[in-house]
Amino acid sequence: MHIHILGICGTFMGGLAALAREHGHEVTGADRAAWPPMSTRLRELGIEPVVGFDPAQLDARPDLVLVGNVMSRGMPIVESLLNSGLDYLSGPEWLGTHVLPDREVIAVTGTHGKTTTSGMVAWLLQEAGLEPGFLIGGAPGNFERTARLGSGRHFVIEGDEYDTAFFDKNAKFLHYRARTVIINNIEYDHADIFADLKAVMWQFHQLVRRTPGGGRLIVNGADANIATLLEQGCWSTVERFSAGSSTDADWRAERVDGARARFHCASGEAEGVVELPGPHNLSNALAAVAAANGAGVDLERACTALDSFRPPARRLQLIGRYGAGSDIALYDDFAHHPTAIRLTLEALKQDYPRVLAVFEPASNSMRSGAHLGGLPAALGEAAHAWLAPSGSLEWDPESEFAAVSNVTPCGDAEEAAQAVAVAARPGDAVVFMSNSGASGGARLLSAALSA
Repeated sequence: MHIHILGICGTFMGGLAALAREHGHEVTGADRAAWPPMSTRLRELGIEPVVGFDPAQLDARPDLVLVGNVMSRGMPIVESLLNSGLDYLSGPEWLGTHVLPDREVIAVTGTHGKTTTSGMVAWLLQEAGLEPGFLIGGAPGNFERTARLGSGRHFVIEGDEYDTAFFDKNAKFLHYRARTVIINNIEYDHADIFADLKAVMWQFHQLVRRTPGGGRLIVNGADANIATLLEQGCWSTVERFSAGSSTDADWRAERVDGARARFHCASGEAEGVVELPGPHNLSNALAAVAAANGAGVDLERACTALDSFRPPARRLQLIGRYGAGSDIALYDDFAHHPTAIRLTLEALKQDYPRVLAVFEPASNSMRSGAHLGGLPAALGEAAHAWLAPSGSLEWDPESEFAAVSNVTPCGDAEEAAQAVAVAARPGDAVVFMSNSGASGGARLLSAALSA
């Protein structure tokens, strides 16, 4: 079968391309631009992505067109597709229909931590010899690819609450029919498609309604929104996890010495290494251990596997150390929501006396100002922060942060990088935070600190 993918350079759609190739299909695709690392990975699969959405690419009459959610009505290629009579599906629907039947699906959901937790679950199952399939919305540290079919019965999927396609406004995760669902947390996000938190919660409620009675919900026991969600109705076994001293949770963990943490459940306790800093990453690890246990991986073996877990790219990724004594650390992180920004900075402050931050407000929610209320307090965790917009904003950084002494608006990432290079001193950590990174902010910071 010839499958043509519109939006193929996105992490999710690129992962689908890899799975379709493993299935033996001929795969082509197009996107607005073809950029590394996805363009490189596609070429390794023998797929040369077409740049642009010229309707003429449909003249080849593919058997099926997979439509990414970057596509919208009014685009010439979309109108041509609808008029052509060609068969088309959304990526999540194709995945749910053609890949996931007869698989034991583990879906990792929540506003924050999906990529890290998905990578952890897949690695714990891999180390236990279960050879899972997976599709992860980032570059996992322990695997060379973002997606694979796997030879085992389990499939780990990063479950996104974002809508599916222009013709399907339900959340992507509703297509996967998961029997094990992790819910890390729920907050308001994606202001471009959700009017408020209630709209986000409705999608998660539909997910809970679709989880089988014989399935498992592994949920953050400290999240008030998840508690409210379950009060709306729940028909599956619920296992709660809590990173801390809570005795009410089914799964608990606390750090005992640096990266080493102790994990507890009803059947006993074991220790493992969680190299990622911060309580949020301990929580991610706890959820992964619980999910792996349900797949038959005992607690001790799961904790041992954590020792060799490597975080995904751009999740507090250490880029390098700079200065005469290599004593200024530079990190790259995906944080783009006030909560994630705060947690990232708090985690770094555990290891460094002073943290400097460059934040690129690139998400639709940030550009619109939907998260503006929480941004000053989040960036306040840094000794100093620089705002580096990479595109148009619906708010004025100069006026919004005029009274915030530790935040300096800049014209772009290059200006911010030069300012950080002047301000940084031995012992500091510098972190670039963005869900895009299109400006090359981390690279610009590396060059400025090197100089």
